[in-house]
Amino acid sequence: MTFSPSPPSDPEPAIGIIGGSGLYHMEGLDEMQEIQVDTPWGPPSDALVSGRLSGRKVFFLPRHARGHRLLPTELNHRANIWALRSLGVRWIICVTAVGSLKEEYAPRDIVLPDQYFDRTSRREHHTFFGQGIVAHVGFSDPVSAGLRGILANVCRGQGRRIHNGGTYVNMDGPAFSTRAESLANRRLGFDVIGMTNLPEAKLAREAEIALSTLAMITDYDCWKVEEEPVNAQTVIGHLTANAEAAKAIIAAAIPQIPQEPNWPEHRALDMALITDQSLWPAETIGRLRPILARFL
Repeated sequence: MTFSPSPPSDPEPAIGIIGGSGLYHMEGLDEMQEIQVDTPWGPPSDALVSGRLSGRKVFFLPRHARGHRLLPTELNHRANIWALRSLGVRWIICVTAVGSLKEEYAPRDIVLPDQYFDRTSRREHHTFFGQGIVAHVGFSDPVSAGLRGILANVCRGQGRRIHNGGTYVNMDGPAFSTRAESLANRRLGFDVIGMTNLPEAKLAREAEIALSTLAMITDYDCWKVEEEPVNAQTVIGHLTANAEAAKAIIAAAIPQIPQEPNWPEHRALDMALITDQSLWPAETIGRLRPILARFL
C-alpha cells in the first residue's frame, strides 16, 4: 500500500499552522501551492497550503476545512498530523477558539496552555501506534516550552493580553457545556475549554513535532450567569478579531523558530518504543514510516 506524496528522503524542517474557527487561510505566503495528501487514515481536513513566510517553509491546514464544514468529532486528527509530518513539519502552531473558565480571562484574551485535561471519548484518535508496534510517549509536559516561549514573547511585544500557561480541558462537543459541567470544570481549576486541541498535542508528540497553541478566548462558557449563555452567534465577532491577531502573532513568531529540530520533543520516541524492532510488522512500518524513519 502506498500513500502520496512520498515523504522526501531529507525534507526541509518545516513549520505547520493548524487554523481553528475563523482562521481558514494565511496571507503573505510566497511560492504558495495546494497539496493533496493521502494518508493511511484517510484524507486530512482539507488540502494543505504550502509556501514560505520569512524564508521558512510553512504548511497551513484549516482544522475544520475551509467554510467550517467539519464537526470537532468528525476531525481526522491522525490524518492531519501524519500529513504534516510526512511533509517535514517539525513545529506546529495551533490556533483554537476556547471558552474562558476564569473571570480574569476575557473574550479576545489569548491563553498559551501548558497542560490539558481529557474529557473526550474517542481514544482511537489519540495515537498512531497499535497493530504490532507499542509506544508510550512521555506527556507530563504536553506543550513545547521553547515554542510557547517564542509565542509569549511575540504576544508581549505586540501588546496583547496573554495568559502564559494554563489548563485546556478538551470536551467532545459539538454542543457547548451544560452549566453544571461548566461549574464543575471551574471548581477543578481548569482555565479554558475547547473541543479539538488535545488529540493534536498527543499525536504531535508521537510524531516528534514540537507543538504549542494560541487559545483565543471567544466567550465565558456558560458558568458566568450575568453574561448571555454562549451560543454560536455571540462568538462570531470575537472569532474575526482573534483570527487577525493570530495571523500577526504567527508571522512574527516564525522567524524566531530554530532552523534545526533539536528540541526534546524532536526525540520523544527515544524512550517510548516498547516493541522490539525485530517484531515490527511490515505493514505497520509502512503506515508509520514518516514517524519512524530515523529508526529504520
